[in-house]
Amino acid sequence: MTELLLGTRGSELALAQTVLTTAALRHALPDLQVSHRIIKTAGDLRPDLKLADFSKGADPVVDKGIFTRELENALREGSVQAAVHSLKDVPTLLDEGFKISAVLPRAPIEDVLITKTPGGLDALPPGSIVATSSVRRVRLLKHLRPDLVTVDIRGNVPTRLRKVAEAPDIDGVILARAGLLRLRLFHETLNDFGCRLHLSVLNPEIFLPAASQGAVAIETWRETPELADVLARINHPETFVRITAERRFLALLEAGCQTPVGVHSWIAGDQLSLRALVFPDHGDAAPQAAEASASWTEPEAAAHALFDALR
Repeated sequence: MTELLLGTRGSELALAQTVLTTAALRHALPDLQVSHRIIKTAGDLRPDLKLADFSKGADPVVDKGIFTRELENALREGSVQAAVHSLKDVPTLLDEGFKISAVLPRAPIEDVLITKTPGGLDALPPGSIVATSSVRRVRLLKHLRPDLVTVDIRGNVPTRLRKVAEAPDIDGVILARAGLLRLRLFHETLNDFGCRLHLSVLNPEIFLPAASQGAVAIETWRETPELADVLARINHPETFVRITAERRFLALLEAGCQTPVGVHSWIAGDQLSLRALVFPDHGDAAPQAAEASASWTEPEAAAHALFDALR
């Protein structure tokens, strides 16, 4: 191949991830001409809607790709050859013909609590209001601090930070560390949003991240051998093993992007280990917790072992 056209969303974070992908491709194949096309998704076109609202109406798409479907349409039509995604936004089960062909080296997986006062989660007074659009984060917060109040928030990362800074009734927001790093917004304090904001990294062994959080994925449609060879040059094996196990575990649960599940994976020696917290879809019951390990060469076996440990 001499040219590769990538599809991407137009947010600052999506474009930053596309820049990373382009740089990796050019490093691996200096003669490859890489360009990108911006494609607006349903999630981008309706920032006024809560994520749960996409499940209402005649064409529900929640957990079916509100941030990926239009990119997949472009892949199917051939107007782009590969699509760049935040992997945690990609549906667990892909339609026939689609494939996660490569992942970049994974960024830090933790969630970050950003507050108007220092001290992190433990320092928030009872009744404090924390904004997030993630049901996983809501349930984890309620599990760890049932005295806190959560509200929904939408928008890209800078927009969310600005909304929190400008809203007198919101005390904090939770965002992914990976996105903050890629946008160069990961600092002990942020001073550019109208008031000082304080960042506190949440322990991933307690506040478990979403499956595939921090991973940038490149998706293809009916991948040709030539395209497969190109993308194999930038695939990061350890990240691919971990996300394969995490996504397989979600598939076994029949869980989607909006299911309240946290998964933490790590490789030590020749072992791949997984830990999960699985909340019921409704109610405030405590989550099921499980941990399992298998050879790092068998990520699906690790996922099955984790699933069996829940039962």
